[in-house]
Amino acid sequence: MADIYRQNGITAPQADKRVLITTFGCQMNEYDSSRMAGLLATLGYAATGEAEQADLILLNTCSVREHAAHKVYSYMGALKPLKERRPSLIIGVGGCLAQQEGQRLLDSIPHLDLVFGTDAIEKLPDLIEEALKGKRRSLTPRPQKAEIPALRPYSTPGLKAMVTVMQGCDNFCSYCVVPFVRGRERSRPACEVLEEVAALTEAGMREVTLLGQNVNSYKDPAGGLDFPGLLAKVASAPDLWRVRFTTSHPKDLSPRLVEVMASEEKVMEQLHLPVQSGSDRVLKAMRRGYSRAQYVAKVADIRSRIPGIALGTDIIVGFPGESDDDFAASLSLLDEVGYDFLFSFKYSDRPHTKALKLGGKLADDVKAARLEALQSRQRDLSLASHQKMAGQTVEVLVEGPAKKGQGQLTGRCRSGQAVNFAGPLRLRGSLVQVLVSEGLVHSLKGRLIQLEEGAIT
Repeated sequence: MADIYRQNGITAPQADKRVLITTFGCQMNEYDSSRMAGLLATLGYAATGEAEQADLILLNTCSVREHAAHKVYSYMGALKPLKERRPSLIIGVGGCLAQQEGQRLLDSIPHLDLVFGTDAIEKLPDLIEEALKGKRRSLTPRPQKAEIPALRPYSTPGLKAMVTVMQGCDNFCSYCVVPFVRGRERSRPACEVLEEVAALTEAGMREVTLLGQNVNSYKDPAGGLDFPGLLAKVASAPDLWRVRFTTSHPKDLSPRLVEVMASEEKVMEQLHLPVQSGSDRVLKAMRRGYSRAQYVAKVADIRSRIPGIALGTDIIVGFPGESDDDFAASLSLLDEVGYDFLFSFKYSDRPHTKALKLGGKLADDVKAARLEALQSRQRDLSLASHQKMAGQTVEVLVEGPAKKGQGQLTGRCRSGQAVNFAGPLRLRGSLVQVLVSEGLVHSLKGRLIQLEEGAIT
């Protein structure tokens, strides 16, 4: 982190306080948490993983799913005894649930000190100062523009980083609260994105994931660049090895984006393309803006241009009025497309959304059974897909020791699967060649066969 400070002409403060940041939800929240950590580092807060050691505890929350919101309230309840023992401890809630609930959170949770919305991260120093003086406050301005600071200090830059290119959404799908808690679409200037990528690569980062609720809607405010153009620019950054991005709305996926993915060596062969349902009737009720046939046609074009690409999706089960036939259509879509990974959820009512007022709500046990059937089918498909990779040689960015297995390393191949293999720790941060020996449901096993400087025997 000291290098980042020096690059920006700032003297790094001495850390004499501890902050615990717990993140719920999506990669955008993970990115925002890194912004919080960087901002708080300038105030003298060092990160800790232990609540008992923290002077400040922040929960960066999600409200897209009901389950995520319940987890936050449960976590807050568990913090109450700690606050009673240590009244000086400051507890704050930020993110989408904070944006949605605002003052109601403070009113319902007496041991909560501050609430800050999705566009109020830069106000954290003021809110903390007020909390230290005993003033509880909620600050949830309506999201209007992206205010992402040029300085993003990192205690450990790491090999991989996320960079937001746009925030918000204009689609207003009938089930989705994102436009209400993240605001309407607004894009960051391309020059800011490229400057951030350059700073991160200088600090040692080698892979970047470009983030947005719908990256395909990106438009440089200064004019000129759309998302395919920005992706190509980022891919040309010196010392950057890999580029990924998420998320792409199917209706906005352009042939030009597919062309950039196919032609740019640094853009990885992985795409998250949320479909949400395999039923045309449900897709229309969801206001997704495409039919099943249109979605499948785009997938066919992608696979023809980028053989071996790993495709992932989101599916919601139990949308109001979803029939057995509608759910069967989602199951059959898994087989037709052949997804490599799946994020699946039970429908839950969210505030402000059109679906909140729809009839035909399904019982939770029906939704649970459908979710299990969907996930079971995807496990079979993922296993079969990964087993087919046995015998292939894949390029892996080595991230470090594997969670299980002495002497095992782990990393991601170009198409995004985790690959575990035996090797020396000195390979962390290297690109290596691994021969896949076995495909599992969630990962691959392999054998190291080559380094840049020569063969491995």
